[in-house]
Amino acid sequence: MQADQILRALRRLGTAERRRVSGWYFPSKMQALGVTVPDLRGVSRSLRASLKKADPKEVIALAKQLIATEIFEARAVAYELLDRRADVWRALGAKGIEAMGKGNDNWGSVDHYGTIVAGPAWREGVIADTDVIRWARSRDRWWRRTALVATVALNKKARGGAGDPKRTLAICELLVDDRDDMVVKAMSWALRSLGERDAPTTKRWIDEHEPRLAKRVLREVRTKLTTGRKTSRHLR
Repeated sequence: MQADQILRALRRLGTAERRRVSGWYFPSKMQALGVTVPDLRGVSRSLRASLKKADPKEVIALAKQLIATEIFEARAVAYELLDRRADVWRALGAKGIEAMGKGNDNWGSVDHYGTIVAGPAWREGVIADTDVIRWARSRDRWWRRTALVATVALNKKARGGAGDPKRTLAICELLVDDRDDMVVKAMSWALRSLGERDAPTTKRWIDEHEPRLAKRVLREVRTKLTTGRKTSRHLR
């Protein structure tokens, strides 16, 4: 299937109401077609099944074409093509995987890329610690968020993570004083994910860094460690 065929399918699924919602939910310079998440996943599943045995070069070429469209949903499908494809990650290499994340300017795209592409590739050794550290030190808020989101794949069982407090906390340490809202929210997510794997280490770390951590992070992570939920019931 070619990129133009995928775009036609996505355009048919888009709605004006969903485009309006996308505009305020994850503001972006990218064009949004207004495709719902279930419909987007349906397109991705079908495409991935058809490319299951495809040569990595073919998958990479298609993913690059989709990203080049600068369409939000097309980029999402491109990332889905790379999900759980270690052969494709190796073919891309660290520079190629990083290139796939260039242009991300909203939390939806960043989180998608970080959890199913960059994070798993880091966990499997395709991306080095130094790459993620460089992202964490970037002036670009979206790369700093990517660095934190990538740690989720190290710890979330559903994403194949076995737990990695050392690397997770190394990235958190670099961004502990960052007060950009997008980074603060990602910090909370990173620590909550680690807490599911290693609650004692997570608790010690946030206790030690309490004066420097954003109140939102302290509240959400401690609630998660205590109740297993992000927020207390009485706050809902």
